[in-house]
Amino acid sequence: MQNVQLGLIDYAILAIYVIFVIGIGFALKRYMKSSSDFLTSGRSIPAWVTGLAFISANLGALELVGMAGSGAKYGIATCHFYWVGAIPAMIFLAVFMMPFYYGSKARSVPEYLKLRFDERTRCLNSISFAVMTLFASGISMNALAKLLNQLLGWNYDISLWICSAVVLVYVLKGGLTSAIYTEVLQFFMIVLGFAPVVYLGMKDVGGWDMLKERLSQVAQHPATLGLTADANQVYASDAWSSAWKPLLAGHASNPMGVDLFAMVFGLGFVLSFGYWCTNFLVVQRAMAARNMSAARRTPLIAAVPKMIFPMLVILPGMIAAALAVTGKDGYHLPPKTLDSAMYAKAIPALKEASEKNLPGAAAAQLVSKAAGVKMIPDKIEALVKAAPTLKDKELKEGLQNAVAENNYDGVILSLVQRYCPSGLLGLALTGLLASFMSGMAGNVTAFNTVWTYDLYQAYIAPHKSDDHYMWMGRSVTVVGILLSIVCAYLVSHWSNAMDIIQLVFGFVNAPLFATFLLGMFWARTTGTGAFLGLLAGTGTSALFHALTSAVGNDPGIKGGYLSVVKVFPSDMAQNFWLASFAFTVCFVLTLGISLATRRTKTDEELKGLVYSLTPKLKDEEKAWYLRPAVLGVILLACCVVLNIIFW
Repeated sequence: MQNVQLGLIDYAILAIYVIFVIGIGFALKRYMKSSSDFLTSGRSIPAWVTGLAFISANLGALELVGMAGSGAKYGIATCHFYWVGAIPAMIFLAVFMMPFYYGSKARSVPEYLKLRFDERTRCLNSISFAVMTLFASGISMNALAKLLNQLLGWNYDISLWICSAVVLVYVLKGGLTSAIYTEVLQFFMIVLGFAPVVYLGMKDVGGWDMLKERLSQVAQHPATLGLTADANQVYASDAWSSAWKPLLAGHASNPMGVDLFAMVFGLGFVLSFGYWCTNFLVVQRAMAARNMSAARRTPLIAAVPKMIFPMLVILPGMIAAALAVTGKDGYHLPPKTLDSAMYAKAIPALKEASEKNLPGAAAAQLVSKAAGVKMIPDKIEALVKAAPTLKDKELKEGLQNAVAENNYDGVILSLVQRYCPSGLLGLALTGLLASFMSGMAGNVTAFNTVWTYDLYQAYIAPHKSDDHYMWMGRSVTVVGILLSIVCAYLVSHWSNAMDIIQLVFGFVNAPLFATFLLGMFWARTTGTGAFLGLLAGTGTSALFHALTSAVGNDPGIKGGYLSVVKVFPSDMAQNFWLASFAFTVCFVLTLGISLATRRTKTDEELKGLVYSLTPKLKDEEKAWYLRPAVLGVILLACCVVLNIIFW
């Protein structure tokens, strides 16, 4: 991918945005008078603000970069992450779960677990959640640093540290309130930045009907674009443009490699409800609302833009695949970029292949193993023959040109580069910057709350002054940013942000949802059952990952590091099944152990924490359009209609 040059207006747009978000932090600093103000916003924010912040906190690398990459890799089936994997769970959170979260006065999700079960369950969830938020934050910042490096040529390390510093400043000054209000600004910047890219892309490809025609060519020849490891793989013509037909035909008939059970149970139930109903990152925004009514409306307000966001984030990836299959104006999906460490290993291997006069396949295997990236045999064979006469610079260019793996995280960047002139480029880059920074800030604010209240105050330094906990909240914000940077370097091994983030969610949220489901709706669930079930579920995730892999992946960081018992068609299929196993093990063990152990909490103690023991909320006095149940039914109906339209 060639670097682009920013104009003065582009730099001005970026600078104004950065100054503005830092200014929000400084403006809100004077309101930060207690640890509650800094860490939980004092439950004072209106519903429309928390609703937009709820959705914006999720608009990090997962949304813009990951979904665009998945749109190219899997097609319109990626919409299931919204219409199956988000909207129903957001409605369930609003109608059934927010009354427990908000009504219990818990300051965090782990604190709710303490009230419902015991300290052991709280501690386990606090630790696992803290690790998850750091990795999610690192994923956002890794994607941002890659963007600035690949698109503008800026140094990866410098970009990572400077952008992290900007997030640190405004979160350190204004706490959660600052993060929420900047997330509202970031929501609008993301829409303004990417709507022109989608419009120009659709115009370039010739409209929806022409897009479907081009995607049918993608389905017939996926290997030519590096979308499948099997050179003979052919899919039905609608595999990239139909949401349900390829899925119903079985895992071998769709590019995501999943069947109906894995999609509906693994994504639609376990991962979806596990993320939206138990992830403190998003729940924290609703808990910051000014009252119970606002807290329950928060996920419903967020569900409206969430439902139509596939047009903004998935459609660009589908456009990229359509352009690549025709090679229009020389466009191709961006290949994985080789770094200096890869070149240092690949060039000696290439020269060795040249000295031994190895044929294409053998030479490609040798070079691929050295570089850690799959190579195109024909191009490597030509490079091997010419190697004695080429300088290292020319060898590097030849190696980069021979890379067979797509860099799916670079798909949206390639479209920005293609369609955005000066001015529009600055707006699009600001939208990307906003998405990554909102992802990092959201995770860091969730991390500092859980650390301060659920780990530090609970186990390390109880009974300290409020000023002390506010100091700790600020201090651990700095630590959280630094650890996120470490995680950013670790997650750089994945070419698609969606694959790694779903893996992280499978480890943490999948078993946790089983714990919540039983805890909130079955009073007989015991603390011992919840703790051991959650521990076993998380352990099952680790074991499943250690024994399985996906097609095209060597045993190692992507799985199969103990032994490869099962190979899945794709990373996503592996993630869905991992989540399903983790949820099932946690659910069954929690159920069985609870029946075999004694309850430690009475019905009176569980009032407000368990559905059957809690007086039902009455909202008949509100206007019908403010009632969560009514709004939920309307949103669910709209979601069904979208699924039918794109069936």
